[in-house]
Amino acid sequence: MRLWRKSGSPKPAAAVNAAAGARYGSAQDRLKGDAQETARQRLIVASAIFTVAFVAVGLRMGYVSLLRDGAEPTQRVAARGGSIQSERADIVDRNGVVLATSVPVMSAFVNPRLLLEPQDAARKIASALPDLKYEELKEKFDGDKSFVWIKRGLSPREHNLVNRLGIPGLEFQVEERRIYPQGTAAAHIMGYASVDNAGLAGVERYFDQQLQSGETVQLSIDLRLQRLVEQELVRAVAKFSAIGATAIVMDATNGEILAMASLPTFDPNKTKTLTNEALFNRATLGVYEQGSTFKIFNTAAALDSGKVTLASVFDATNPIKIDRFTINDDHPQHRPLTVPEIFTYSSNIASAKMAVEVLGPEGQRAFFDKIGFLKPLTTQLTELAAPLWPRHWQKINTMTIAFGHGISVTPLHLATGSAAVVNGGVLYQPTFVKRNAASDPGKRIIQAKTSMQMRQILRLNVIQGTGKNAEVKGYEVGGKTGTAEKVGHGGYRQKALISSFVGMFPMNEPKFVILVSLDEPHGIAETGGYATGGMVSAPSVKTIIENIASLYGILPGDWNGGLPPLEIASTPVPTTAQMPHYVPATARSRAAERKALPAKVGGQTAAAPGVRSVAVE
Repeated sequence: MRLWRKSGSPKPAAAVNAAAGARYGSAQDRLKGDAQETARQRLIVASAIFTVAFVAVGLRMGYVSLLRDGAEPTQRVAARGGSIQSERADIVDRNGVVLATSVPVMSAFVNPRLLLEPQDAARKIASALPDLKYEELKEKFDGDKSFVWIKRGLSPREHNLVNRLGIPGLEFQVEERRIYPQGTAAAHIMGYASVDNAGLAGVERYFDQQLQSGETVQLSIDLRLQRLVEQELVRAVAKFSAIGATAIVMDATNGEILAMASLPTFDPNKTKTLTNEALFNRATLGVYEQGSTFKIFNTAAALDSGKVTLASVFDATNPIKIDRFTINDDHPQHRPLTVPEIFTYSSNIASAKMAVEVLGPEGQRAFFDKIGFLKPLTTQLTELAAPLWPRHWQKINTMTIAFGHGISVTPLHLATGSAAVVNGGVLYQPTFVKRNAASDPGKRIIQAKTSMQMRQILRLNVIQGTGKNAEVKGYEVGGKTGTAEKVGHGGYRQKALISSFVGMFPMNEPKFVILVSLDEPHGIAETGGYATGGMVSAPSVKTIIENIASLYGILPGDWNGGLPPLEIASTPVPTTAQMPHYVPATARSRAAERKALPAKVGGQTAAAPGVRSVAVE
């Protein structure tokens, strides 16, 4: 029998392997060592990358802070990986006061896919930002989008409230927000920018590329004067219950706009105020028949032709009937009138006759084309309207255009043309930026002699004519009233007026042109129920002139080194034998003139039944 000896239990494999590993190292340990070595290499590479990036960022920050050229836009990097925004440059007034600038703000967004409880998140956000609606937020969060804006341009308080919510998927991004420190001041000039800092209106839009590149824009307006003009315009609109108004102050010597306002207005900081009505710039987009202010240009064209002198006489005894129209005078004298009298009495009849006899349709059209009234103006606003004028310029058009009916231009056209008539006869395109002498030499439209005669007539109109309410003693103010009926369905609306006054001073050397125009003003007891330009707009021009004198320290009677006062040329008049119906103005009492005025309907001459009347101041 074979006997077997029981052997001891063999060594476990692990022990064997361990023993072998003690001599040569196990396969697992070798793999572990390789992984550790790879990790070390990756850490070294990552550290190197971060070091390079840190140095690059540090160098860039030092360059931006200390060395960069001021014209280069700064860069702002969005928090948590957002996009990079370029800083939009400032807009300043002629004295360097900031009108528009850009500031960093936080904007909130969410990734709906990361929201744990979308409905709860919507509820919390709506509670922190009451201007947002819960239902709208909930609808946004229910979609498949990975990015949804919550609100852009958060205030510091809003940012703090939203940040404290601690909602997963809710993050913030640094952006730029365009702000307008002066609020509504010069709003129609400034325009506004979008939430993405793109110019959408006004000079913001016109200079969009320049501003985006970081180049500051300096305007011609004086913020101090701008505020004074706006305050006076608001007061006039309230006083006469007008539906709107516009005002312009222009430097007659170079076309610079020193102030321009339009009502109603808006605040570019508040999107809720950006309504169509408020955004409408009446000064550059409003195309209106300008009424008797056009007698400035009719008279200037006639005098410049050489066929008319200040002593020329045109008969204004009877109304003019042509086709189905009747042309009347608002202040009828029922006699022949000299050229200065035509202007001071604002005679439609004599103006129409002067236009037909001296200029004719072609001559009148050519003059208005030369003065720029047949095309849009060229300036730094994109909101510019084209004038409306007759394509077939006939005799009846010549008559009505002579006193501002049958052609429509913007108030800025009117101010620009008026400046050219009184500044020596040179037309400058209006500008909203500071202009140097070489940038626009201007274009001559009338002789210097004609310009001097027009200054005399305009001054006479304020002393003796319809512009008396604009007189400021010691400042030699000149100007012309204009009251035009607005066009409605089927004809003119007699009680809907555009009442204007364009003034200039000092008339010995005009520097300022001031236009005020009220839309549908209503007469009050103080004006005797009248709502004409001489009653409602001329007083505002007077106030603005007083403000200009005070603001710039202009002393009465001491303009530009104490020039002598303007001498109003005496106008020879025909004898009674030569003109049987002529009666000198000095021989007519004011009471007699008032008795001669016909009955009024809403400030306009009452027409005979069935006759459409064109009778304006």
